[in-house]
Amino acid sequence: MKKTENSFKVPEGYFDNFTAKLFDNLPEEETITSNNEGFKVPEGYFEKFNKELEDRLDVKEPKVITLKSYKKYYYAAASIAAAVTIAIGLNLNKTPELSFDDLADADIESYFDSNESSLSSYDIAEVIPVGELEIYDVIDNHLSNENVMDYLENNIDDFDEFNLDNNE
Repeated sequence: MKKTENSFKVPEGYFDNFTAKLFDNLPEEETITSNNEGFKVPEGYFEKFNKELEDRLDVKEPKVITLKSYKKYYYAAASIAAAVTIAIGLNLNKTPELSFDDLADADIESYFDSNESSLSSYDIAEVIPVGELEIYDVIDNHLSNENVMDYLENNIDDFDEFNLDNNE
């Protein structure tokens, strides 16, 4: 390959006094800012410009379409959702209140059998108001013929005394 030399050369000291030569070739300031260029703005032109422009243009009022704001619907939906969430949350944490009627008879009997009470049946009878009780409250429809017969056989010594004839 053959090496080629750069044929473009700059004379020595060309850039040293380049700026001075450039300013020598430029015309003076007063010739650049001459007032005789022919471009003048009439007096009051910019004060009247907007009004004259509007007069020339056929300006129609644009039709304004108001956009419906759905924010109030979003707020209403959010408040309803919050109220439903709170109501469900409060109802889920509620436990039903237990009453004496919810207890089974077997549970009550097992409690008294397992826990010794210092109260006798007479003490308990003094506490319970008997004046408002009726026979059906005591019997509570658990009294069957078989239960009565078993009780009488176990607790009555002379069962024949109750076998009375209809004549007597």
